[in-house]
Amino acid sequence: MEDAAARERAKEQRLTAWMERYSQAILRACFVYLASRQEAEDAMQDTFLKAWKAMDSFDSARGAGEKAWLMRIAVNVCHDYHRSRWFRHVDLRRALEDLPGRYVRLEPQEESLLMDVMRLPEKLKQVILLYYYQDMTMKEAAEALGVAPSTVHQRLKKAEQTLRISLTEGSGHENQSD
Repeated sequence: MEDAAARERAKEQRLTAWMERYSQAILRACFVYLASRQEAEDAMQDTFLKAWKAMDSFDSARGAGEKAWLMRIAVNVCHDYHRSRWFRHVDLRRALEDLPGRYVRLEPQEESLLMDVMRLPEKLKQVILLYYYQDMTMKEAAEALGVAPSTVHQRLKKAEQTLRISLTEGSGHENQSD
């Protein structure tokens, strides 16, 4: 009985440490993915709830780093949120008003780039978020997404090409519907 209580306390301490260490990074990733601060906060909470429930499987995640493991959960949570009907009607311009912390003051070009990232197809957006916004290596991003590093590399190159085209053509997205 005492052993079970000690394991539970250790789990609580581990979760608290993860929340302190990664909550802002997960919130930023969820926001860029979901384009809504409220939904990003909900997704972050769901991420830590799922991490709590699956914490025992983390140790057997074949050497995955804790950040990669948590980001994989966050990406999956955001994917589930994104599939809901609500996201068919998100106004990206309005969503930018709700940007968390470090994104509050954006130059027009940065705002345009962020909106272009938010418009990317899901698989391309994921690699951009993990590699550039979370400063993960390709290997860590691959662990977070459950794919091979070569797949991350290919998706990253395609995303960069798509963004490069978008930037050279200008941001004429205002009249497009999503």
